[in-house]
Amino acid sequence: MPNVRKLRASAAYAAMLVLCMLAFGLLATAAQKKVAAGSLFAPEKGKFNILLEGKSVGHEDFEIVASGGSWTAHGTTSIKPPEGPSSTVSGTLTLQPDGVPMTYEWSSQAEKSNSAHVVFANGVAKMTLQLQGARPFEQDLLFSSPLIVVLDNNLYYQYAVLARVFDWSKRGTQSFAVLIPQQLTPGTITVDSLGSVSAEGKSYEGLKVVTNDLEIALYLDGNHRLIRMEVPAAKVSVVRE
Repeated sequence: MPNVRKLRASAAYAAMLVLCMLAFGLLATAAQKKVAAGSLFAPEKGKFNILLEGKSVGHEDFEIVASGGSWTAHGTTSIKPPEGPSSTVSGTLTLQPDGVPMTYEWSSQAEKSNSAHVVFANGVAKMTLQLQGARPFEQDLLFSSPLIVVLDNNLYYQYAVLARVFDWSKRGTQSFAVLIPQQLTPGTITVDSLGSVSAEGKSYEGLKVVTNDLEIALYLDGNHRLIRMEVPAAKVSVVRE
């Protein structure tokens, strides 16, 4: 005959474990909500189709997630151009909840493998660039503001980060310090609110991003998630799948 006391003790212990697991899950959920509530960001995950003259030449998988008291935004892009070699590029940004960058890691795999590591502090970006077959190159870049936007080549999730950093309560035209790692020089961009815009029969919230040599249109949903990008001068479209 089974020991009744042991069975009751086992049942009580199992019930206690379930309650502890539920409590832990609720605490974790509450912590995530607390981080999200005081942040410019919200968790999201998606995939972009990259089109050149209407034809797909690559994809980017990206994710933005809370990590303790900070946020991590990561993307990996695979490009297969009509001419030239295929390439894969990855970038990972860690950000404070107000959008100020903390670190940036970049790597590229093509004919050669290259990488970069950037640490941000008080308006200074300390960059270490490693090119295959060469010694590491280090440079400090000075910016007028600690709120620096990173816009790397072929990493479109960073425009999703920019859309979060844009002050939607003010709208209008806003300027941002920008780091384009391959150019190794500080720069600025302007971002204009376009209000309601449409593309392929759908309505979006529009932003116009103007750099030194490009004008880029961003199409966002009601939650300011990046759905579409258009770069007319380069005949490139980036569309969320």
